[in-house]
Amino acid sequence: MRDYSTVYFLYMEEQVLIEVIAQAIQDKKGKGVISLDLSGMDGAICSHFVVCNADSTTQVSAIADAVEEAVYLKLGENPWRVEGKQTGLWVAMDYIDVVVHIFQTELRDYYKLEELWADAPMVEYEDVE
Repeated sequence: MRDYSTVYFLYMEEQVLIEVIAQAIQDKKGKGVISLDLSGMDGAICSHFVVCNADSTTQVSAIADAVEEAVYLKLGENPWRVEGKQTGLWVAMDYIDVVVHIFQTELRDYYKLEELWADAPMVEYEDVE
């Protein structure tokens, strides 16, 4: 069994990762940036989702590249897996406990991923113009 200090350290590590991801998204003008805390949800595949959207496939890919670069430069971590960069419609980046979803705007509106996890605590980040 983990002691409190270990659990707290892992939680803080996740929070730092989420903040680095959110900042990288904002730097590339990603829209509707939110994080969902799935840690208390049955059936969740990870502790947190970070979700955003962009208006073009080029911007989706640029955001994914910026997230990957920022997380590596600031935290020394690479994603375990990245899917969707080929099309730029919906990129999923798996950082094990945190999964990043970068949607083209129309697909985010269609899939409504955050509505599937509506009971999860959510943090909204300001859009940067």
